Amino acid sequence: MELLYHDSHNTYLQRFRSSYVYRGLENKNYELTTTLNRLGESHLEKHLLRNFRKYSQIEDEDKSIWNWLALAQHHGLPTRLLDWTYSPLVALHFATSNFLNFGKDGAIWAINYVDSMKYLPDQLAVIIQAEGSHIFTAEMLDRAVSTLHGLSDLKKENFPIFLEPPSLDQRIVNQYAVFSMMSDPDLKLMDWLPDMDIRYFKIIIPSTLKWEIRDKLDQANINERVLFPGLDGLATWLKRHYRDIRHK
Repeated sequence: MELLYHDSHNTYLQRFRSSYVYRGLENKNYELTTTLNRLGESHLEKHLLRNFRKYSQIEDEDKSIWNWLALAQHHGLPTRLLDWTYSPLVALHFATSNFLNFGKDGAIWAINYVDSMKYLPDQLAVIIQAEGSHIFTAEMLDRAVSTLHGLSDLKKENFPIFLEPPSLDQRIVNQYAVFSMMSDPDLKLMDWLPDMDIRYFKIIIPSTLKWEIRDKLDQANINERVLFPGLDGLATWLKRHYRDIRHK
């Protein structure tokens, strides 16, 4: 818990208000790559999103491109978005949810989203400062840019954006979800970070601790029953809960 809440005390507020978002990975060797990175064809992004909108049967032509992007990511379409959460315990869940991968060390990445604001283009910096916020909404982004291509045109240098998705369903609410995206969809966040003045850290979850962590998270009600409301989440949780690890 001390590692998860590292650097979370806000001296100005005298409260424990973390400025980090967290991402849990079941394998420590997994990179911070988007589904679009893994597809390896970033030029397909506009075609994927266009056809998602066309065939989704959602009649909302005025919906922000950023809301469409969040909706597409939420339903598994390859996008430039990377999933994060405000909750370190939710991140810990995703690092330990797959018991079939408990033989490998996991990891949690944490990045300070407030630090990232210093790299925003002027058009976006003005908007977020006027809102007194540190993370964008689709409506805020739309004031400066309304297309994917327009994002990279705002600034010559690459930059990240942290975006709160709309409350699409209870799953995204319960997971306390946040997205990040790079202005260049080909660029991996982990390749951009090291040369920047942004606080971040990586916690290794030893494989030998995964069952202990998992059982304690389940007892604390941080599990699929809550994070994936519905029968699928319930079944996934029960399958792990009743697994007998005494017999390999």
